[in-house]
Amino acid sequence: MSQALYRKWRPRLWDEVIGQDQVVKTLQNAIRGERVGHAYLFAGPRGTGKTTTARLLAKAVNCLSEDPANRPCDVCENCRAVNENRFLDLIEIDAASNTSVDDMRDLRDKINFSPSQGKYKVYIIDEVHMLSTAAFNALLKTLEEPPAHAIFILATTEIHKIPATVLSRCQRHEFRRIPVPEITGNLRKLADGEKIGVDDDALTLIARQSTGSMRDAISLLDQLSSTGEHVNLALTQTVLGTAALQAVVDLVDALIAEDRAGGLQIIHNALDGGSDARQLARQTVDYLRNLLQVRVGNEKIVDATIENREKMALQAQKFTIARLVETIRLFNAAAGETRSTWNPGLHLELAIIASIEAAHPPVQAAVQPAESEVNLRDMKMPEFQAPSHPVNRTVEPSAVMKTSREVSASSQSGIKTTPVPQNPTGKPLSGLSAAPESSEQPAEASTTPGTNSLTMEELQKAWPQIRSTVKKAKAQTDALLLSAKKISLEGNRLILTFASDIVKQKMENDDNMEMTRRAIYHVTKANLQIVCTVAGAKTAKTDRGEIAREGLLDAALSLGGQIKKD
Repeated sequence: MSQALYRKWRPRLWDEVIGQDQVVKTLQNAIRGERVGHAYLFAGPRGTGKTTTARLLAKAVNCLSEDPANRPCDVCENCRAVNENRFLDLIEIDAASNTSVDDMRDLRDKINFSPSQGKYKVYIIDEVHMLSTAAFNALLKTLEEPPAHAIFILATTEIHKIPATVLSRCQRHEFRRIPVPEITGNLRKLADGEKIGVDDDALTLIARQSTGSMRDAISLLDQLSSTGEHVNLALTQTVLGTAALQAVVDLVDALIAEDRAGGLQIIHNALDGGSDARQLARQTVDYLRNLLQVRVGNEKIVDATIENREKMALQAQKFTIARLVETIRLFNAAAGETRSTWNPGLHLELAIIASIEAAHPPVQAAVQPAESEVNLRDMKMPEFQAPSHPVNRTVEPSAVMKTSREVSASSQSGIKTTPVPQNPTGKPLSGLSAAPESSEQPAEASTTPGTNSLTMEELQKAWPQIRSTVKKAKAQTDALLLSAKKISLEGNRLILTFASDIVKQKMENDDNMEMTRRAIYHVTKANLQIVCTVAGAKTAKTDRGEIAREGLLDAALSLGGQIKKD
């Protein structure tokens, strides 16, 4: 059985590592100065050289060369044993299949044995983020203070899953994605060594498809070489399922011309020709990204032929930057969503239509700002002012009952107003209802000068919008408003009646009442004072009987007023 190219061409010396100069230089200096750490953590995307660098470090610390700067020499017995996978003191552990605490305990028990061949026993734990929490805990003490002859090298693609206790015990090295030019140069060297006929533009496409992973790029080249044909751009596009560049160019022209039918037809033809929907979306994103670079004057970094550059320059000028950004976002989302749909071309088609529609936003969106843009905390509004005439703090209960207008707040959708049922003594019965309006108005119920008057009917219509505005500013305040048992409007006072004193206090705490007042002012332009009461509060006795402490009476008593006795 033939060996895969990425294993056959795995780097054996530091100079052969591609694209990770910062990591290689640090490790080389540690080898030369004989200051090798006891634990390392290599993190980065797949195929960027983490395991390869770990094996090189294992070779270097066990190399028999007398000159530390020449390690690994790749010619001594230990180096050749590592290359041939027969070095007993190099232990590679796949954490994905050895995740339990028992596996780590077994490692901890065996680590105390002295090396068999080399100077150090090197443990490479690949995909270490797959270990369980218990396994990490079992490894911690050994990882922090291993035997003098042991070195740990942990490799992961998801460093955010590594516990902080493990990170603090390791020297951390970040591996970056390998640039396209470096991947292309290495692929050319490999192709010449393997006598594979391949065009440069095909290598560039392979490098881009690998998204910074050298192993993926070599695997793609290995796959293409298996066809037995000369590897050119057309063959590469066919095997990899990518769309021809001309289809992408035509698609962008359709977006510029706002030709919905033409754009959908291009997608249809490309998919029928064997192109992969996700690859087509990715290519479109890459092309649009290049257009954005040209549009903002950064065309020097665009990798394209002279003919393509001229075409891009013409297309870029027909896009606004805002529309380009939105179109890139739409096609980038389509590239990620095509995996989970039964119709692979659906999200591409939706992206085309949405991009064209985005070029003509609705007029009303620019004229009337959305409710979500209202900032209640920064809103400027008049301070609440007391009436200009003296206020009689002695309240007649009969007048209160005549002027109280209460509205149910139990329904989130709105406020229903019904007459308050009366008992034989003239006392209002409890309930979530509103009393009939009266022509008599006490001094306390008069509208404050300088504020807009608000009727119960107007409040009823505006209440859903008021709550919606409050909810976007502070959801907790909206929840408290929803829990109110009764809502009464008495002149320029809004009386909120709650079932318990706890809820009442919560409404009065923080800035809940101020948020409500600002929302009412924003929607109705009425500057109301808000008073909170508790339903079923203790009553005050007079010669006229028991008067329920609710509504304006409760507000007056809470402000220091007294019941007048005849």
